[in-house]
Amino acid sequence: MKKLFLIVVLFLGIAVVVLSFGELETILVTLQKAHLGFFILAILIQMIWLLTTGRMYKSVYRLLGLEESILVLSRIAAAANFINIVAPTAGMGGVALFAAEARRRGHPAGRVTVAAALFLSLDQVAFLIVLALGLLVLVRRNDLDASEISASLFMFGIAAAYAFILYLGYRSEEKLGNLLVKIVKLINYVARLFLKRDYLSEDRAREFAHEVAEGFSGLNEKPSSLVRPILWGLLDKILLMCILVCSFLSFEVPFSAGTIIAGFSIAYLFLIVSPTPSGIGIVEGLMPVALSSLNVNWSQAVVITIAYRTVTFWVPFGLGAWAFRSLHTAGEEP
Repeated sequence: MKKLFLIVVLFLGIAVVVLSFGELETILVTLQKAHLGFFILAILIQMIWLLTTGRMYKSVYRLLGLEESILVLSRIAAAANFINIVAPTAGMGGVALFAAEARRRGHPAGRVTVAAALFLSLDQVAFLIVLALGLLVLVRRNDLDASEISASLFMFGIAAAYAFILYLGYRSEEKLGNLLVKIVKLINYVARLFLKRDYLSEDRAREFAHEVAEGFSGLNEKPSSLVRPILWGLLDKILLMCILVCSFLSFEVPFSAGTIIAGFSIAYLFLIVSPTPSGIGIVEGLMPVALSSLNVNWSQAVVITIAYRTVTFWVPFGLGAWAFRSLHTAGEEP
């Protein structure tokens, strides 16, 4: 609860700071133009997005010879998103939740661990495709700056690291285990300088390498089959862009396709590279700046950002809290 309270305060604090820089009168005029119907439509699209995420997980599961329903996977995905927000661990908390649910439902934990990690990697590939289009729009408008280039390179580095670890696990359990142990030793060396104790377990690193290698043993399709989940990942991003369109329409703000693609790309980019969970506070501060640089009025950009983040952050957060609670209801049958 303390972390949730901190998140709410941080969100509201950033909103207050952003609003203080805008013209309050203009913002109020923009709010008076609000069309509730488009906001409701945005929430419905967000629900479809959650089901699409479950469908992407299902396609990854099938690659590894696993079967599970879309509704179940959507619920676990929502709960994993909630865990990654309240206990941020670079997505590993969500992976651990998938593994725990796998054991309860009789699936091989190693395969599900790989499926969850593979999902993260392929989702990043899907976003990199959208990001390339967004950066192209910024280049054509002469609006690409050093911060966006640096964040894009950092994002590419994250995606490459994920992909390399998975590939190494696919090729050799021993090599992956040795690499992870070296990383753990480095982290523990730094941790001992501040915490006076080890932070990570070398045995757990080798155990994770074994789980990854074991998980890939179930791979029963060609690598070209990775295209399907990437396409579902692209649909996920298109749906989020549709929510951004609804946010514009809600306040009668004119826009172009380039504004939507570039605005979404920058917002989602900083969501991923942000040090805060799901970009809380960072996206609220930077998204209005990005939209403003794309010729959107500043006060309108602020209102659009708040509407967009309300739908894409708080709605999944609430659904995730419900999903996490329902998964751990006593006596629930797999």
